[in-house]
Amino acid sequence: MAMMEAQGGPSPGQTCVLILIFTVLLQSLCAAVTYVYFTNELKQMQDKYSKSGIACFLKEDDSSWDPNDGESMKSPCWQVKWQLSQLVRKMILRTSEETISTVQEKQQNTSPLVRERGPQRAAAHITGTRGRSNTLSSPNSKNEKALGRKINSWESSRSGHSFLSNLHLRNGELVIQEKGFYYIYSQTYFRFQEEIKENTKKDKQMVQYIYKYTSYPDPILLMKSARNSCWSKDAEYGLYSIYQGGIFELKENDRIFVSVTNEHLIDMDHEASFFGAFLVG
Repeated sequence: MAMMEAQGGPSPGQTCVLILIFTVLLQSLCAAVTYVYFTNELKQMQDKYSKSGIACFLKEDDSSWDPNDGESMKSPCWQVKWQLSQLVRKMILRTSEETISTVQEKQQNTSPLVRERGPQRAAAHITGTRGRSNTLSSPNSKNEKALGRKINSWESSRSGHSFLSNLHLRNGELVIQEKGFYYIYSQTYFRFQEEIKENTKKDKQMVQYIYKYTSYPDPILLMKSARNSCWSKDAEYGLYSIYQGGIFELKENDRIFVSVTNEHLIDMDHEASFFGAFLVG
């Protein structure tokens, strides 16, 4: 009798297995329904996104549009692109107006002299000057290691042809303020004077030297040029000039000067005797 009851109904173990299987099937069904639901939602969001303004910026909307077409004007992408173009145009106009006004203000505040001259470069041209007793250095001056006699007095004012720009003149020496390569030049004018006696030797050696002072104590010879002339007895006077020039590297606080021989023959006319330098690079 007990065996028949056992065969007629499920055992507790079988009941538990059936419940477990049913639970698993139910969870699988819920997962499948959830997957289908979220997949559908994602697809709808993608469709909406492809028609939004962000898609227009990212160029994901490949459909062509005509700005004169009524259908295109209703497109969200057309509206976004039109608003963006208007915004860019306004920003460009505003920036251009501000730039033009700023440039005009700077031009008004800049003096005409500065606009004409622009940035000043180191340059100097100094000329001979007459009527000064200390034009040449004394023989016992500190330049005894330099050949000839240094010319101490040069005209540096702007009354004539002379000028100074970013260079200083001190005791006949041009003082460098900016290092670089300079073209240095000088011309000295020699004139035969009538008061020289007949028995004086007529052979005159006229030499011009250009020196520089650096941190080294002795002057350094940069250039020299010479002429050897014998003037005629019948000549009322004779005129000779020596010119030389060259490019040299100079450092800050270097000083350059000119010295000559036969200093009693030199004529410091401001158009004939001069000295200068200018920065070339």
